[in-house]
Amino acid sequence: MKKPVVTVSDHAVLRYLERARGLDVEAVRRQIGRAVDLATAHEGVSAVVVDGLRFHLREDTVTTVVPAHSPDKRTGRVRRKART
Repeated sequence: MKKPVVTVSDHAVLRYLERARGLDVEAVRRQIGRAVDLATAHEGVSAVVVDGLRFHLREDTVTTVVPAHSPDKRTGRVRRKART
């Protein structure tokens, strides 16, 4: 399949999923919020890992979600697993 000439924004993709495909965005938002709430035992954490995903936080806001053990895009190195 040929790459489209037009760029599609993340906002447009989200609205398409919500309006054309019936995705309940608010339900997904609540699900993420509950998962992060359960995982954040300490104030001031910058990220939590839940079900293999790392949720990055800025204050009380989840700013992005990435696979927990994905390589750092800047260095190409995989982060070490935390010691328990």
